[in-house]
Amino acid sequence: MRTINCFIPFVNAEQVAKTVKGLKASELVANIYLLAGADAEGEVEGCEKITIGNLNSTDTMKKIAAKADSEFVLLYTKYNTLEFGMFAIERMVRIAKDSAAGMIYADHYNVVGETRSNAPVIDYQAGSLRDDFDFGSVLMFNAPLFKKAAAEMDKNYDFAGLYDMRLRISREAELVHMNEYLYSDVELDTRKSGEKIFDYVDPKNRGVQIEMEQACTEHLKVVGAYLAPSFKKIEFSAGNFEYEASVIIPVRNRIRTIRDAIKSVLAQKTNFKFNLIIIDNLSTDGTSEAIEEFTADERVIHLIPERKDLGIGGCWNLGVHHEKCGKFAIQLDSDDVYKDENTLTTMVNAFYEQNCAMVVGTYMMTDFNMNMIAPGIIDHKEWTPENGRNNALRINGLGAPRAFYTPVLREVKVPNTSYGEDYALGLNFSREYQIGRIYEPVYMCRRWDDNSDASLDIVKMNANNLYKDRIRTWELKARIAFNKKK
Repeated sequence: MRTINCFIPFVNAEQVAKTVKGLKASELVANIYLLAGADAEGEVEGCEKITIGNLNSTDTMKKIAAKADSEFVLLYTKYNTLEFGMFAIERMVRIAKDSAAGMIYADHYNVVGETRSNAPVIDYQAGSLRDDFDFGSVLMFNAPLFKKAAAEMDKNYDFAGLYDMRLRISREAELVHMNEYLYSDVELDTRKSGEKIFDYVDPKNRGVQIEMEQACTEHLKVVGAYLAPSFKKIEFSAGNFEYEASVIIPVRNRIRTIRDAIKSVLAQKTNFKFNLIIIDNLSTDGTSEAIEEFTADERVIHLIPERKDLGIGGCWNLGVHHEKCGKFAIQLDSDDVYKDENTLTTMVNAFYEQNCAMVVGTYMMTDFNMNMIAPGIIDHKEWTPENGRNNALRINGLGAPRAFYTPVLREVKVPNTSYGEDYALGLNFSREYQIGRIYEPVYMCRRWDDNSDASLDIVKMNANNLYKDRIRTWELKARIAFNKKK
């Protein structure tokens, strides 16, 4: 039985020739539709052309739905050659039926030049709300659910139509990951992981991000996780703190950068008492000795954990629960520096001015020698006081530097991980408290080979994304429960 209608982006006959030939070879393919932009040229025998604007628009989704008269819709999302493995289409259909999936996606191979490499993807879960979630380029939908979702789309997005579609389908059925390598296509984006992660804060993508935020917010409202802009007030009177602020630096083997970080803290000019708590996580490269050079200054507290199981988050817990920790705990990574002598004052003032339990600043990306590099200033202006905590469930980070009202942080506690711990705190804090923002650069973020996310392999990148999706899933459930108690 021919049970699949296929939809592929079309520029010209040569571009789709191999893809079309491969699809026609399957007895399950009923019709092949070419999604053609205004500049598309020519025809392909046996295929019907559909004129579209943006491939990801609501209008395109509706035009696909109008032709979806088979059991499944197969959508290819790249303008490259797609090559399925042996019986891969048949395998996808079988699992789609067996699992009653709303959508099927699979592991695959990326082809760069003559090199073919594994491109595994990760499981979808309720918190997989990132609009850049990597499904690969082949999506197979349950056609009746696709048509139902398209019929219910009441907003016309230029860019967020496909995102809106998968959110709607995810509310009806499971999005199933087949961890089998079923097809190959050409990898176009060959940038390092550290270069890709800032795409959503690129000003040229602002229009896209506004639409994505709208689609995500509507989804949160439907599932009961949307939070209206109402926040707990803070008196800042809890505890008896000797210091107004403490800078927290977890560090392990950063001999090349730790002195710069410490100097940038001690150079701060304030009208309040502050200190620096360095949690030296069993360094072996001379970092400990470098820290000791500064301990004659009574503001510098050098802690070496007795435990050997601490990640960055665990080191934060050690520092925050120290008796000398100040009212506000302010982040500085061991390979970064504060922009100037006013950073601490700016961060602390924001707590009182914006009545918030957490403050996130703006930073500048630099090379090792403090020269600005692309993408430059990262200000996260996508955060708004009204909807920031909802949009936080869609984006993959909140910015830096981060600072916390210590009594709340001591209550919540930091996940003992070395990735995503700050994001988890931001989601948790924002459930009840306002998060303050500073949109002028106060921090210099050095990008170099030893950064945690400068250049990750796909296995590590997947593990990081899976964890952040899990964080979002937990927070989504917590917010649904939180709303039910109101």
